[in-house]
Amino acid sequence: MTTVPTAGTADPRPADLLVVDADIVTMAADRAVVPGGTIAVVDGRIAAIGPAAALRAAHPGSPELDATGCLVVPGLVNAHQHTTADPLVRSSIPDDVPAQQAIFDWIVPLHGAVTGDDDELSATLTAVESLSYGVTTLLEPGTVAHPLRVARGLRAAGIRGRVGGWGWDAPGVPYAMPAADTLAAQEEAVAALAGDPLVTGWVTLVGHDLVSDELFTGAAELADRLDVGMTWHLSPGPEDAAAYAAAGRPRPVRHLRDLGVLGPRLLLGHAVWLDDAEVDALVETGTAVASCPGAYLRLGQGFSRAGRHTALRRAGGRLALGCDSHNAGDTPDLWRAARLFAGLERDRGVTDPLRADEVFALATVDGAAAVGLGARTGSIEVGKAADLVLLDTRTIPWIPVGDLPTQLVWGAAGHTVRDVLVDGRLVVRDGRITTVDVDALREEAAQRRAALLRRAGIDIPPRWPTVPATEYSARRSVPGGASAPREGKAP
Repeated sequence: MTTVPTAGTADPRPADLLVVDADIVTMAADRAVVPGGTIAVVDGRIAAIGPAAALRAAHPGSPELDATGCLVVPGLVNAHQHTTADPLVRSSIPDDVPAQQAIFDWIVPLHGAVTGDDDELSATLTAVESLSYGVTTLLEPGTVAHPLRVARGLRAAGIRGRVGGWGWDAPGVPYAMPAADTLAAQEEAVAALAGDPLVTGWVTLVGHDLVSDELFTGAAELADRLDVGMTWHLSPGPEDAAAYAAAGRPRPVRHLRDLGVLGPRLLLGHAVWLDDAEVDALVETGTAVASCPGAYLRLGQGFSRAGRHTALRRAGGRLALGCDSHNAGDTPDLWRAARLFAGLERDRGVTDPLRADEVFALATVDGAAAVGLGARTGSIEVGKAADLVLLDTRTIPWIPVGDLPTQLVWGAAGHTVRDVLVDGRLVVRDGRITTVDVDALREEAAQRRAALLRRAGIDIPPRWPTVPATEYSARRSVPGGASAPREGKAP
């Protein structure tokens, strides 16, 4: 894990950056922590980890990032994050409507009304918010009308991403096409992003009961041929199993196994409502699952009653964490997702719940493996991408520093992120995004939100009344005006 070039090496050259004097949580196989360590970054990769003096000698004249008082952890990996439509109308779908109504009466119409400009902006917004929390990689699970515009938005912000387009062939829904046309569009998106150093393509279907067997099997064949991963949604609630039964199919995971589409290339979003045989099928085939606990709570989908994710992981299955969307979970804060996952599993009395160190692995090294990037990111090791997050341990939530994995999952928060690097590039510095103008994004988002709601025909009634300041003041002012003395006020 640690390779330190010695002083006096022939032709010493500056590194692109030295991250100096940090406590480094490597998340390598031995889970080593390196106190007071320094990381040399060359060409976007981790070139060496070791003492500052040795790395300064090996790379004289290198620019330095002082990490004194910081904990450096691998960039977090969000394995299921929608980046379109919802970011422009975030936290707007009422939280008292059933999940299926929220999806088909609100979310689908919003997606059906987006423009390419909307998609690029909302992807940029999602990316900068994610980066501010220390998320350096996200997988967009496919509800994307304009995948190349989404890729442009992610790239502008500087986040690592996996992107695909809409993929379903159900009748009467936006962007649906026959299976052959859907697969052609998927292949076109993957080809257009081939070779991109940050944002690459995946085969992405909507899933549920909204995809034909022809499209499921065609997607698996396409992913194999293109040597990429694939993802779709399945069984976040009990509805998918009921729909499969009504159509005369086996339970969803068993049906996918019968089709031959399960396997290490596939990442299923959710897979909450499973029976024992379905859990076994996922483990045996190496199919990964992205758990999004914030979404299940927001939509009331029953994770605390039916979730089988700990059982999946304990049986040797592959598991990662996701945040879902800005109206289902409402934030790409993966720290919150980790805490919710750990707490919900413990609270419902799961046998042998995952420990904090295991949950943090879901957010880093295991998440990277689930999105097909285990060899590139997810841990701090020589040769891997310099996807690094610096947490300021001089902030109040870290006083004093306790057991690191426990504090990372249960105590630390995204607001203690100071700096973030993706591929060795500083995309967050002192808590501020360096890549895009956030103020300009704010103004554009407000305008596009109103226009998108109009096009979608959605009206969001406010739950709290709006009272003009003049009226409010007239109704509630203290006799004598603001200068009137208050009893008991200290001199």
